[in-house]
Amino acid sequence: MKLVFLVNDVATEKDDYATIRLARRATEMGHEVSLVSIVDLSYEADERVTGLAVSPRGSGHEDDAAILADFQDPGNEPKRIALTEVDVMMLRMDPADELPARPWSHSSSLLFAQLAAARGTIVLNDPFKLTDATNKTYFQQFPASVRPRTLISRHEKAILEFIEAEKGNAVIKPLQGSGGRGVFVVKDGSGANINQMIEATVRDGYAIVQEYLPKAADGDVRYLTLNGRPLTVDGVHACLRRYNDTDDARSNVSAGGKFEMIEPSEEVLRVVELSGPKLIRDGMYFAGLDVVGDKMMEVNVDTPGALNFIEDLTGKD
Repeated sequence: MKLVFLVNDVATEKDDYATIRLARRATEMGHEVSLVSIVDLSYEADERVTGLAVSPRGSGHEDDAAILADFQDPGNEPKRIALTEVDVMMLRMDPADELPARPWSHSSSLLFAQLAAARGTIVLNDPFKLTDATNKTYFQQFPASVRPRTLISRHEKAILEFIEAEKGNAVIKPLQGSGGRGVFVVKDGSGANINQMIEATVRDGYAIVQEYLPKAADGDVRYLTLNGRPLTVDGVHACLRRYNDTDDARSNVSAGGKFEMIEPSEEVLRVVELSGPKLIRDGMYFAGLDVVGDKMMEVNVDTPGALNFIEDLTGKD
């Protein structure tokens, strides 16, 4: 099978990214694997969608670092391939990474992916629905019973009134963002700092403000789903707890958080079950649900990570 991973930039991929683990596993299984950067796409006059692709020069790579070094070797020249002639294209690009310098690139790459899908390539996750999911408003389409109380606004007065209604406790974060960047936890009104938090968040767009869940102090749960269903191997759930034992409220691994394997609670499994139908309906084949208690804080459908960490902790493929 010919398999392409569409990424932000091959040059900036890291060996602890789930994408690289997926690529190595696929190579070991005998598939033809390539990485394509989102700025290296073309729509040709003959209606093919093409991309400059780099492929590993062999197999049997010792670890993720080894195959990444192969991908990024200056001597490994990219070759233009027809994405409309591959079997599967997996979209693994983070829109938040593109906002500072190339805000046009992510939306453009989704349009190329849509053209490839319309011409028969299996594209995961569904590029048509991903255009609706580029920010956290998509999250508000999931069942109300699994979502925390939420306000989306740029108006300081509305945000302050929401926080007051929540007895001075809330979480403020940018509507577009990932990896725990720009997240503020408001406790007991946070005094004079609250205005600065709001200003910093709305400077570049809308803010999403959510009720503070006390259980968040113990971290959150990342649960991976495949085709809307819990991902399990030999009875082991693809589920880990992310936490931070410093004063930093963020538990994201990319923000310095730690992680450990856990057995999902009945609350977590219920959130996964209730979220599944929409994930299936929208073609969100591979997703990561971030859960605190009985509420889902975020759904990750662009570049859900942690699969490699879960493999390393469990020894399961």
